[in-house]
Amino acid sequence: MDEYAGSGMKTLAELSDRQEIHDLVLRYCSAVDRADYPAVRDVYARDGVDHHTGFSGTADDYVHWLRERTSVFDGTMHLIGNHRVELFVDHAYAETYGTAVHWGTPSDDEARNFTSGFRYLDHVRRDSDGWRIVERTAVREWTRSDAGRLREPEGHGPRGRRDVHDPSTALRERVRQAAVIHPSQKGIR
Repeated sequence: MDEYAGSGMKTLAELSDRQEIHDLVLRYCSAVDRADYPAVRDVYARDGVDHHTGFSGTADDYVHWLRERTSVFDGTMHLIGNHRVELFVDHAYAETYGTAVHWGTPSDDEARNFTSGFRYLDHVRRDSDGWRIVERTAVREWTRSDAGRLREPEGHGPRGRRDVHDPSTALRERVRQAAVIHPSQKGIR
């Protein structure tokens, strides 16, 4: 049972923990979509394990497997929906619903063009590095073929990339530079 469930009131510490755990899940998804495998590894505890369709083992082995498995795709996009956390001091259970879109070449290859619905069942733990995944079970709920359905963009514009040349990298750096050049002043909006 959620240790905080009986109180009805959420403390700032509990809200912070829940937000940090949610952010952990989002960081994982972004890292997979950008093919940033060191960042994927960073969301797992040192002794972390993962259970995915076609894989079960250590986090280190999972990252190696994931790199090989996702290299056949031109891109992926993980979308997160329902997210629930039960806190137990420095441990938590998190259940996250999501959808993962995968696309690749050739566009009519069902193994490279599909969407799946999933749930992440996570045991997370707060340790010296913050909240990290100790054990993840990725439950595949359904898969749909998207073969032959991909369309070319209707015009010119930014395109997502699975490397450091993704538009997010340049914008993030511009925001960091703006913060250095024009630091915020407390109380001014």
